[in-house]
Amino acid sequence: MNISILVFGSEHFLTTLPDQIHDASTFKVEAIANLNQAVSQIQVKPPDIILVQASLDGSMELCNWLKEQIKLSWIHCILLEDRPELITLRNQNDWEWELEMNASALQQGADAYIWQLPGHTTIRHRLLLAQLTVGVRKAQKYRDLIRTNDLLSAIALADSLTELNNRRALEWDLPRQINKARNKNNPLSLIILDVDYFKRVNDTYGHLVGDRLLQLLCTRIRHNLRFQDTPFRYGGEEFVILLSNTSCQEAMVVAHRLNRIVSEQPFAINHTLAINVTISLGTACLQAEDDLKGTSLLGRADKYLLQAKSSGRNRVIGCDCQSQLSRSTHLQVLSS
Repeated sequence: MNISILVFGSEHFLTTLPDQIHDASTFKVEAIANLNQAVSQIQVKPPDIILVQASLDGSMELCNWLKEQIKLSWIHCILLEDRPELITLRNQNDWEWELEMNASALQQGADAYIWQLPGHTTIRHRLLLAQLTVGVRKAQKYRDLIRTNDLLSAIALADSLTELNNRRALEWDLPRQINKARNKNNPLSLIILDVDYFKRVNDTYGHLVGDRLLQLLCTRIRHNLRFQDTPFRYGGEEFVILLSNTSCQEAMVVAHRLNRIVSEQPFAINHTLAINVTISLGTACLQAEDDLKGTSLLGRADKYLLQAKSSGRNRVIGCDCQSQLSRSTHLQVLSS
């Protein structure tokens, strides 16, 4: 793991650091002597470790600022005390004074406080390298935690059967898409679709066949969506597709295409069984009066889906744009 180190200090200060720090295969070191530039760099590209030259203007301000940044608390901050006046006072006072100084430095945001005492180069370097090891461990644990959190988030937002996003993901993404559409004054539409007579498949062939059918259905749908379309498993055999930057008329075109590609070819469950299914779809587009969470938008599309199912199934209804398509209404199950 290549560890990044930001040195808040002068070029001369950089030369006083242990030779091991300059090993490019282990550490990526950058020196900045301006407080504002250092803060900006940390915000844009946070380093794993920060070495702070205490005598440089803004050193304690940087430590204090870093301590207040909750999202940057994993960065290991090492304050290197090189102020001549304090080093002189340290030599003149007892160990209790030194402990007070150490406590003060740690309270102000440093994770470690190392005195740059003249004539003690080997000990100083060993102590600094030991603190770098601590920083490396913190950085590694943080990266492991981020990877674990990313994995858990992916699991929490994914449907294990179909590998689509799940309902929880929709509840997170829909408000975000609504806010984005309104800020950019772009259209937003969605489709709710339901597999017609799906219970008959489960009752006739069992739930394993039903599960396999849903997997094949989702694969076919996903391969026939556009790059800006995001499918979700809403529950059971019901699915929602978010259509960003898509007008109501365009949503109807997408819905009709999905209706056609599902019904035009049976789904091969195995070598001896193929099943024909159809889907019913309801479409809706974002209106000015819709709430921020998307509850009314979803509700309107669901109402159109119910109309499609009650009027014969295997059709698209989207009352927003007064368009609908009727096709055959009955499920046919074929086996060979």
